Amino acid sequence: MTDLTKITEIEDLRRVAERKVPRMFYDYVDSGSWTQTTYRNNETDFDRIKLRQRVLVNMENRSLATTMIDEQVSMPVAIAPTGFTGMMWADGEIHAARAAEKFGVPFSLSTMSICSIEDVAENTSAPFWFQLYMMRDQDFIANLIRRAKQANCSALILTADLQVLGQRHKDIKNGLSAPPKPTLANILNLMTKPQWCMNMLGTKRRTFGNIVGHAKNVEDLSSLSAWTAEQFDPALSWDDVSRIKDMWGGKLIIKGIMEPEDAILAARSGADALVVSNHGGRQLDGAPSSIAALSDIVQAVRAENSQIEIWLDSGIRSGQDVLKAISLGANGTMIGRAFLYGLGAYGEDGVRRALELIYKECDTTMAFCGHTDINDVTQDILVKGSFEHLKTAAPFIAPPPW
Repeated sequence: MTDLTKITEIEDLRRVAERKVPRMFYDYVDSGSWTQTTYRNNETDFDRIKLRQRVLVNMENRSLATTMIDEQVSMPVAIAPTGFTGMMWADGEIHAARAAEKFGVPFSLSTMSICSIEDVAENTSAPFWFQLYMMRDQDFIANLIRRAKQANCSALILTADLQVLGQRHKDIKNGLSAPPKPTLANILNLMTKPQWCMNMLGTKRRTFGNIVGHAKNVEDLSSLSAWTAEQFDPALSWDDVSRIKDMWGGKLIIKGIMEPEDAILAARSGADALVVSNHGGRQLDGAPSSIAALSDIVQAVRAENSQIEIWLDSGIRSGQDVLKAISLGANGTMIGRAFLYGLGAYGEDGVRRALELIYKECDTTMAFCGHTDINDVTQDILVKGSFEHLKTAAPFIAPPPW
């Protein structure tokens, strides 16, 4: 096990990952769409929220333990589903799932993962969550759901904000593909990443394991890019959610909610949790940060007397960010880039270190704010005037009842 005691924040892991990971995959993780305004605001809006320090409070016996959709978790954090994870580090999804299992937090596998559903199931013992992108090929979708059931996945995540692809300039310029195309620029860049190359030579998993060999007419890399380009389903609507829920038959999470109207529709759909997320700033550039959208969504959903859990994704880079999200009404959070930096830097050890850092930061900050149980944290830990400006100014009009 690598000694990572000198790694003291997520930014340290990011810098190491930038050195070790090929440019196209690092840029895929560390960039947003178009002007990247939303991508940047996801982080900076967290920074503007200030915390109240309390003193002479008994800080013994602190606990971050809670539940997310009735699953016990060591802290209110789950690893988010991310595409190309196995290109940050060979067999990356397996390594990240193992780290999550050992730490006691949920792992989510993307449809666009490099390791397949079966790969992760065979190499872990804890149930994981599977994230579904809706494709036009309904037989493929039904088969994906069957495979997730067979792998004992304990929840299905429906990503709702990728009916069309955001304008991601760096991915276009880099010619993003898995594996990298053998262009001169890519070859020269790979020559500077010897550890990554050696790791990749030791695995057979180098393309999208959930798709190749499972989708119609996709048997190799030459047919994959054309298939994915035409398969994301722009016709996905709320009418499809009940059908997906019936096909799945288990816990359902809807990811990509940014407006109170959609949050209420998610609550009415019968989903067990919704994720306030702007896809890490990789879809609609110019949208608010996720943390800015959170309070209005919490208020609208609670006014419905709904028991749906509200989680937050996008922008979390520290345990303080987790605590701030919880204080503003989130029941849990999801991390993407934070664990990917760790994975790209040191594989499974790096993901473990990322989780350790977030846990330590959340625990220590909670103590400084005068609390010992994460389940008791409320807005009283925040400085008044430092977060109210994040609420949207537009009046909220609830959608009519179904």
